[in-house]
Amino acid sequence: MEFRHLGRSGLMVSEISYGNWITHGSQVEEDAAHACVRAALDEGVTTFDTADVYAGTRAEEVLGRALKGVRRESLEIFTKVYWPTGPGRNDRGLSRKHIMESVNGSLRRLGTDYVDLYQAHRFDVETPLEETLRAFDDLVRQGKVLYVGVSEWNADQIAQALKIADSMGFDRLVSNQPQYSMLWRVIEAEVVPLSEREGLGQIVWSPIAQGVLTGKYLPGQPPPSGSRATDSTGSGFIDRLMRDEVLSRVQELRPIASDHGLTMAQLAVAWVLQNPNVSSAIVGASRPEQIRDNVKASGVKLGADALRTIDDILGPVVERDPAKTVSPSSRP
Repeated sequence: MEFRHLGRSGLMVSEISYGNWITHGSQVEEDAAHACVRAALDEGVTTFDTADVYAGTRAEEVLGRALKGVRRESLEIFTKVYWPTGPGRNDRGLSRKHIMESVNGSLRRLGTDYVDLYQAHRFDVETPLEETLRAFDDLVRQGKVLYVGVSEWNADQIAQALKIADSMGFDRLVSNQPQYSMLWRVIEAEVVPLSEREGLGQIVWSPIAQGVLTGKYLPGQPPPSGSRATDSTGSGFIDRLMRDEVLSRVQELRPIASDHGLTMAQLAVAWVLQNPNVSSAIVGASRPEQIRDNVKASGVKLGADALRTIDDILGPVVERDPAKTVSPSSRP
């Protein structure tokens, strides 16, 4: 496992992070989830990402139990706040009230005194940004949070936050957590250039495009039984990619993976890590062998010719529109 700085901060993170969105507390039984976490630890993963909303807060509980007994200082534990975690009007968003209550709930469920990174899971149009950033800064001063970041914010929103933090003396954002893969490159036009200038690192999710880039989904054929495309809790995120035009082009990537001695999944994860603004790629798993496969992407170098060939193959089906980074127009 190789390590990178999280943006311009001093925090080092593993190039491969373990994430438990969709899996822990929902798709995967607890024993299997613990086995996946142990496999990640055995492979040198030190960075673990979750969120209060995942599986209705159960994902944090499962991760906390899975990491119990592991030396806390050897881990980087990330979580997030924004989406609803209860029925009340204040059980959502980025108000000071919800942030303060949510972080305490997350710490309790994770079984830790602090999280290494606390992230605003979306932009909250109903809360003054100054209120959110001051609450985050207070958590840093209290020692409950070491660093702060965001997830799926566009370039303008990130720039606003940085300007306010600088003017008010708050801790600056060190990271953004966007979707990013060979097929979804919407951060490249605006978010990445801003982040490079301002010192934010990307912690990218879905580098394998919900499994599409593994090549297991074949054009003209139904998805394999038990795959994410057949699961009611996960299929909604993959449906837009399950087009023959996409699946056919993904199959054309097989020779590139073979030439580099990689599986298709490893090629996909290695591809996002070629971007120097990416600090870590989040992978999930329902089986330990998936983690053991994915971590082999750490340290892989893809040549310029391979990267150009990938671009040529996927070009027409790649999404690049920066306007696709969108937060809700009102609190959910």
